[in-house]
Amino acid sequence: MARRAPSFICQSCGASYKRWQGKCDACGAWNSLAEETASAPSMPVPGARLGGRAKGRVFPLEGLTGSEAQAPRAASGIGELDRVTGGGFVEGSVILIGGDPGIGKSTLLIQACAALARAGHRIAYISGEEAIGQVRLRADRLGLTDAPVELASQTNVEDIVATLSQGPAPRLVVIDSIQTMWSGLVDAAPGTVTQVRGSAQTLIRFAKTTGTCVILVGHVTKDGQIAGPRVVEHMVDAVVSFEGDSGHHFRILRAVKNRFGPTDEIGVFEMTGSGLAEVPNPSALFLAGRDHAAPGAAVFAGMEGTRPLLVEFQALVAPTSLGTPRRAVVGWEQNRLAMVLAVLEAHGGLRLGMHDVYLSVAGGLKITEPAADLAAAAALVSSLAGRPLPPEVVFFGEIGLSGAVRPVAQAAQRLKEAAKLGFRRAVTPAAIREAGDASLALTGTAHIADLVANVAAGPRQRDARLVHDR
Repeated sequence: MARRAPSFICQSCGASYKRWQGKCDACGAWNSLAEETASAPSMPVPGARLGGRAKGRVFPLEGLTGSEAQAPRAASGIGELDRVTGGGFVEGSVILIGGDPGIGKSTLLIQACAALARAGHRIAYISGEEAIGQVRLRADRLGLTDAPVELASQTNVEDIVATLSQGPAPRLVVIDSIQTMWSGLVDAAPGTVTQVRGSAQTLIRFAKTTGTCVILVGHVTKDGQIAGPRVVEHMVDAVVSFEGDSGHHFRILRAVKNRFGPTDEIGVFEMTGSGLAEVPNPSALFLAGRDHAAPGAAVFAGMEGTRPLLVEFQALVAPTSLGTPRRAVVGWEQNRLAMVLAVLEAHGGLRLGMHDVYLSVAGGLKITEPAADLAAAAALVSSLAGRPLPPEVVFFGEIGLSGAVRPVAQAAQRLKEAAKLGFRRAVTPAAIREAGDASLALTGTAHIADLVANVAAGPRQRDARLVHDR
């Protein structure tokens, strides 16, 4: 009879403890430990002998040379989704997709299932949170009822695997969501760390043995992280995050991990009445509705994965009557803003200690790369000086603690995207003045003091100093 040992497992990170405690030492979460019973495996391990040591099986070893065929993919027909996955769904791969409730995960996945089913593949959509009637209502609203997608509302993974094993192997299976699944081999309540891990392992084993691509939908925590044990993210082949909020009509699909394609790749969708529509030119979307005459707005030429993307940084620097000025930022790192403000004070000659500072990335996009330092600094100086920046100028460059503007990667792609959208000038680090499109006039900036002098100057003096024809 299997021995059972009680343990306390953190529901946030999966750390295990022998006794209960108020705070998890691994992730720092409070009151996240729950008692679960871990039982011994009910199935014998292959190669093991009762009462003796396990005898392993000898397998051949191979060298680094040799040719292997690339894993076959199934294109979903949704270009932005295929971009993020690296060209389509790989056979036998497992993808974990997370996002806030109501962000559009189920809508996007039912659209992908319908597109693949119409192409002649066997597709299954297993919902553990909604009834079949609710899924049909969504499909009817999207105009997808004619697609031969197999639906089910089940939560037991053994029953799901047994049902899907009947007949030809499905090309794609969607599990919505992994937190609702449970396994009879695991003695724990559904939704706990042990059940999520055990259910995911069963579905991953099914994907690897049958060649079916499995998509697991995961809940997210308050801070946007995928809920459950982090070990599940290491078990799957790709982790995709669905970003956006109800205040904006577009959604960002971002690849956080991908064993079969590039990471940090993004796909842009627009939420419409008929579902999620692809946005082929996201830069034009993020720059729509710009106020060219307003100070404190700078266009940043960034890179998201392999895609160049232009977004607008908006800054507001206003005097404060409070003892401690406020620093608020949306779409950028708080620590990065604090560093840029410190450099502007120490090396740019600005006095921001008695001003509130607000910085936002227009459109709700989250920027993480350091190349946005120069655009953020230009927006801050423009707002403080009350002088609008020229509307045909883009900025990119990393600012060091010494005030030096450091070069960034993929400058040519950034400049090419800016020229395609009609921009005529670019303020860049001095080290990359010879890169990019010939139609752009580049201004090399070596130090943050040069940027402050150019932005704070009058319009005529600034135009004379910013323009540098190659």
